[in-house]
Amino acid sequence: MVSPASETGRILVVDDPTVADVVARYLMRDGHRVECVADGARALQRARDDPPDLVVLDLMLPGVDGLEVCRRLRAESAVPIVMLTALGEETDRLAGLEMGADDYVTKPFSPRELALRVRSVLRRARGLVAPAGAGGVLRDGDLAVDVDAHQVERGGVRLGLTTREFDLLAFLMRHPRRAFTRQELLDRVWGWSFGDSSTVTVHVRRLREKIEDEPTAPSRIVTVWGVGYRYEPADSPVSREQR
Repeated sequence: MVSPASETGRILVVDDPTVADVVARYLMRDGHRVECVADGARALQRARDDPPDLVVLDLMLPGVDGLEVCRRLRAESAVPIVMLTALGEETDRLAGLEMGADDYVTKPFSPRELALRVRSVLRRARGLVAPAGAGGVLRDGDLAVDVDAHQVERGGVRLGLTTREFDLLAFLMRHPRRAFTRQELLDRVWGWSFGDSSTVTVHVRRLREKIEDEPTAPSRIVTVWGVGYRYEPADSPVSREQR
């Protein structure tokens, strides 16, 4: 079944040719246009020459490894990245999320599962999934989250957030002063009924680095010890402007 045009795009698959061929066939069946490359250097060049809508990136690559590819891609653009990681390689997975990857799938994986993850990340990146509520602009002091435009500004300066970072911030701002466990956030922001809760920890850390005056002593996204996290408005209740 081919996905709607709004859920399809040009996908760059970076992996061993045998795996990439299987992945490509499933993605093309979903209506995507797919290009496959087998090494990190080539992936970076193609991403610069003809920017894709999403990158499927294996971390085990010859030459420039996947983590370095992820770091360089994120330094240059906000292109969504779905990582492929080996079973049990938690350190690599967390490192990839720290570099700014949006999602991950653990090998061995179902190609169909990967195709569904790709579709989900693309829809979120294009603002087709409003995170837990209607559109409009959420404001808290100098922080403005435009849900419709999928943009965040602080003090009038646009911030570069990944898709998941954006979803997490918007969700927390819609529920100020309410504490959520990591598992609740995985379920309500990522849509995962199970998963590694450290994924949430990494994204919270990255968000703090972008929206807090003192990331190591956060005042907005605060830790609730023994529970998880909550959003604490800067000086007044979070306001919501409808368009």
